[in-house]
Amino acid sequence: MSERKVLNKYYPPDFDPSKIPKLKLPKDRQYVVRLMAPFNMRCKTCGEYIYKGKKFNARKETVQNEAYLGLPIFRFYIKCTRCLAEITFKTDPENTDYSMEHGATRNFQAEKLLEEEEKRVQKEREDEELNNPMKVLENRTKDSKLEMEVLENLQELKDLNQRQAHVDFEAMLRQHRLSEEERQKREREEDERETAALVEEARKRRLLEDSDSEEDAAAPAPPRLAPRPNPTAILEEAPKAKRKAESWERSVGTLGNRPPLSGLVVVKKTDPGRSTRQGQASPTPGPRKSGKAADPAPWTPGTSSLSQLGAYSDSEDSSGSS
Repeated sequence: MSERKVLNKYYPPDFDPSKIPKLKLPKDRQYVVRLMAPFNMRCKTCGEYIYKGKKFNARKETVQNEAYLGLPIFRFYIKCTRCLAEITFKTDPENTDYSMEHGATRNFQAEKLLEEEEKRVQKEREDEELNNPMKVLENRTKDSKLEMEVLENLQELKDLNQRQAHVDFEAMLRQHRLSEEERQKREREEDERETAALVEEARKRRLLEDSDSEEDAAAPAPPRLAPRPNPTAILEEAPKAKRKAESWERSVGTLGNRPPLSGLVVVKKTDPGRSTRQGQASPTPGPRKSGKAADPAPWTPGTSSLSQLGAYSDSEDSSGSS
């Protein structure tokens, strides 16, 4: 690729640059350039407003017989966006700005004119003071008088405002003091309410904990329900009691006026010291003497068979032991 990038030109030995024909172009020739409107303007033909910064394809040319300190001045030709009327303006290097020439009027130019007038007056004054020392003294005297007048007018305005404004500074300070006291009082009340709420919450929590602990300590054991009697228990115990009665009759024999035990319902003997839980009366042992068996009470039709059976069993125990 390096051979394609030829930067040097070949000049033959008989090259004469004076023989090259010069291109004769007109001095006022025009170029097409792309630019933006340098200021706000209004078309004189249709009254269309053209705002600053709007883009145009303009023709540019050099102004003949005009220059500023050797700088050329250029003229631009644009067309109105509505009626296509031609508008021209020039560069102004003296004021570093643009000047309207034809086809439109410049808007918002009052401030620019005022600045130009101030600059002109200041320049004239400096020119006068440069060659006339008395003029310098006169200008300083005028400036001091003008400043004094301005200060007097300002003081008068202040006095007038003070006379018209009725402000009671003591009342303002009093109101500020009262508002500050109210604010502090309100803050104290809020702090007290918050503290009371916290104390009440802590007290409730402590009482709740104490009550829970007392209930746990003093709570009685739940009452134990007495076991309900089984209705079919007697059916299971009857055969055993019957067999025991038969064996007892065979061993002892008939006992005088006592009735036979075949027709009695015999139940198990319970401990005299144990409480009856199934509603049965505990058998009461008969009177005993040391070394002798007490005779049981004779049977009567009105007595309970259970009590008679208890008496018989007690008499057997005593006789067997003797």
